Amino acid sequence: MKKEGHKQRFELTLLLSLFVFVIITVAILLAVAIIYVLVKFDVLRPTEGQPGISELLLFILLISTVIGFLLTLPASKIYLKPFNRVIDQLNRLSKGDFRARLEFGRPISDYPAFQEIQRSFNRAAEELEHTEALRNDFINNFSHEFKTPIVSIAGFAKLLRHGSLTEGERQEYLTVIEEESLRLSSLASNVLNLTKVENQTILTDVSKFNLSEQIRGAILILADKWSQKALDMDIDFGEHLICANEELLKQVWINLLDNAVKFSEPGGKIKVEITEGEKEICVAVSNTGKDIPADRLTQIFYKFYQADESHSAEGNGIGLAIVKKVVDLHNGEVTAASGGGSTTFTVRLPRKQG
Repeated sequence: MKKEGHKQRFELTLLLSLFVFVIITVAILLAVAIIYVLVKFDVLRPTEGQPGISELLLFILLISTVIGFLLTLPASKIYLKPFNRVIDQLNRLSKGDFRARLEFGRPISDYPAFQEIQRSFNRAAEELEHTEALRNDFINNFSHEFKTPIVSIAGFAKLLRHGSLTEGERQEYLTVIEEESLRLSSLASNVLNLTKVENQTILTDVSKFNLSEQIRGAILILADKWSQKALDMDIDFGEHLICANEELLKQVWINLLDNAVKFSEPGGKIKVEITEGEKEICVAVSNTGKDIPADRLTQIFYKFYQADESHSAEGNGIGLAIVKKVVDLHNGEVTAASGGGSTTFTVRLPRKQG
């Protein structure tokens, strides 16, 4: 793909050079034709007092320059038309109009180099438009996730101030306040973790450790959650070692397993599989439950995005964003598939970094 891109850019360079060469050649030929006509009709004579060879060549050069300049004026409008179109669309983007799209007319659009420019520009514009939509969703979701527990805490605290409550009601309200406070704390911690990994561009603290043991530890951390839903945990896998950042990968498994528990129906099943190849290790976390719509599978790794747009399910839409960033830092890949009452997240990681 990279070689193909270089080839297309080289073809564009040749095309532009050919255009300049044609103008220069036409200018020189016209200059020579003019000199020939002048000599033929005795306007110029190679005799004493008339221009010699040097003067004649200088005269040809002068006429060629003038003709070339006159030819360039109208030709540049054609020559620069696609570039002016690019500049116009870039100006639209710079003003925040992310609906700008680049389309070259024929015959320019027939050239692979210009096709690449068109594809690259439109892809960037689409990403910017999508990012703007995500930014708006991020603000709305972020506000919702913080506002809901704060409103609950304030409401139940106000009820507690009245004093005319039974001991059972008091304990119930205090429990709600405690749960919502922990929810806020969890959200703040996740935001900090996400910010931390987003600002990290180089993977550090790489060590060799037992990946299987780490995943078992993550399952134990979430034991209370999956036990409450009476989930069947299928974790029959062997021992696998990996070279990676142990602390960051721990967040991946906790978030994936927590996500699986959250969206599993009571009495459902969660399965964790580990397979190892020559150069990579693949971990698949599956859970039974409601399918994720196909059109949302590509969006679930964006921060604060939730497939359940009603926000009825517990969660804040940050966990999978952390998973994606950590896996990217490890030069790996995370994908999601859903259908038939089962959802699977698959993480592929290189066995060794670097």
